[in-house]
Amino acid sequence: GCFTVFFAGAGVKGGYAHGVTDDYSYNVAQDPVHVHDVNATILHLLGIDHERLTYKFQGRRYRLTDVHGEVVTPLLS
Repeated sequence: GCFTVFFAGAGVKGGYAHGVTDDYSYNVAQDPVHVHDVNATILHLLGIDHERLTYKFQGRRYRLTDVHGEVVTPLLS
């Protein structure tokens, strides 16, 4: 699904819009961002390395951002 996230403060560029949708705001036309990328960016802004943050479930270590997720650096000031 598509969603919009607004960031404010905490080292984020003010008034910056990342990505573009089509004329009907239905499909991503440019610079898609996955939910894992959003999580990685939020964790980065909190000072947490998303690649090292793990939790144990049924004997296996999992990451919140799974094996994906990259910090959206254009968002950062």
